[in-house]
Amino acid sequence: MVRATFAGITTAFSSLQANQKRLDIVGQNLANMNTPGYTRQQLDVSSLNHLHPVSHYANGSEITVGFGVKMDGVSRIRDPYLDVQYRDQIVKSSYFDAKQTSLDTLANFLDEHTISGIRQAFDDVQSVLTNEQDPPKVTDPIFDSELRARMQALTNALNEAARLIEKAEKQEYEVLNGEGTSENGAVQTVNDLLKRIGDLNVQIKRNQIVDQPSLELMDERDMLLDELASYIPIEVTYYKDSTREDWPYDLKVDMVYTDATGAQQHLTLVNGSEGGRGKNYGSVDISDTADDPAKTELTFKAAASVTDAAGNPVADVKIGAGADTSKANNFATGSIQSSLDMLGKTASGQGNDTIRGYQYYMEELDKLAKTFADKINKINNSAVEYAPPNNTAGSGDLLKGTSAKDIAISDNWLAGKVHLGTGIDDGQGGPISTNDTVLEMLKAFENTHDDLDKNSFSSFMNHISTILATDSFSNQISLKTNVMVLNGIQDSRDEISAVSLDEEASNMMAYLNAYNAASRLMTALDEALNTLINSTGLVGR
Repeated sequence: MVRATFAGITTAFSSLQANQKRLDIVGQNLANMNTPGYTRQQLDVSSLNHLHPVSHYANGSEITVGFGVKMDGVSRIRDPYLDVQYRDQIVKSSYFDAKQTSLDTLANFLDEHTISGIRQAFDDVQSVLTNEQDPPKVTDPIFDSELRARMQALTNALNEAARLIEKAEKQEYEVLNGEGTSENGAVQTVNDLLKRIGDLNVQIKRNQIVDQPSLELMDERDMLLDELASYIPIEVTYYKDSTREDWPYDLKVDMVYTDATGAQQHLTLVNGSEGGRGKNYGSVDISDTADDPAKTELTFKAAASVTDAAGNPVADVKIGAGADTSKANNFATGSIQSSLDMLGKTASGQGNDTIRGYQYYMEELDKLAKTFADKINKINNSAVEYAPPNNTAGSGDLLKGTSAKDIAISDNWLAGKVHLGTGIDDGQGGPISTNDTVLEMLKAFENTHDDLDKNSFSSFMNHISTILATDSFSNQISLKTNVMVLNGIQDSRDEISAVSLDEEASNMMAYLNAYNAASRLMTALDEALNTLINSTGLVGR
């Protein structure tokens, strides 16, 4: 039978519309080629014969073909699996990147391989003692003054290193807190990201319900999710409302953490569009511990619309910077966990956990300062002039303080009431030699000490520097490896989602040719209709 008169023209017209829309989308892609986060778009189409209800009831004597194309909508070309991989990887890279920044800060004043610092100060004191070995020089005020000056330079170097570690700790705390700086801290940034993602969820859902795809808003949301993943480990899930299966998908964001038992747990920070704006996303608070950053603790609150099985609000989750992570919740990776590790880790008594933070290096410097002061004071107090019962215990101390922060020259030495001892008690009330005190101090410099892990004073500083350099080198290797993997995943995402000039130009030519072909089809059908109308049915006229 002869088909409907204008069916062919309708088919050609639908092709013209579809290819015109494809050309519009190509133009949209090219216009946003350099727009951050933009995802390449495509036209979703289907054959009218496939979806048209009439085709299901047509009899077998007619071939149902040629009814045209249907435009189902515009979608983004994106691979969710690569998104998951990217977010899993960026949280690892961010951890090592943030940690490297902290280690570089420590290296500025503790890397004794590149700077003249505490180790050089020890060498200078030892050099003065070496020059003072001659008995006449022991009681010479000039040499005593030079020794005091070198000792003071050493104590000042230890004081400065301790001050800089405390400063680095406070800066690390400000990286989290953000107060007192010109930039937002991690806490403010995460709260802002959660709010924006939650608000976008509501806006996208409302738009999609009225058939507005909101693809650009989805691109913006994906960028925010990528940024959030650099701070904390997250898990993104798309789901549908069980009561409205015909509605579009919602997006849920779970924070992934490890509890005190070592089990992996989830806390929902963005709960789709449930509850509307303000109730579908959670928040994070930070404890006010600027005076003691090692006790920093973050409290994560779930979205208000999330409840447990009994309908009660979900309990808050606290992530702390405590050194003993076996008794606290923590993240596996992420820049926030890097800051918490650097603030709280001491690397002592933690088994295989070898993360060393500011507390570790402060403790090592304190150990060095205390051991040095104890050894020097003990030797000088053993001198005949200061030995009991002639003087009280400790009256011959040259140094005071028990930590790197407070070690200093004793007040009596500064006032000239105490000076370098002239000999060691021989056990019979007299000195062995006037320069024994100096010789014993030189031995203290040359010998190793149990309190310093079998190191001398200078070599212990080398030991600290070596540990820092090893930590930094190991972290750099991990950072480079993770960034390389991250870049590989990003390249794979770009191959699928980014706009390619060559590919879009090729598509443009293909769609233009299809448009021209549909136009030629319409012309041919017009000629066929003209023949049908004007050249048939003339018999009998």
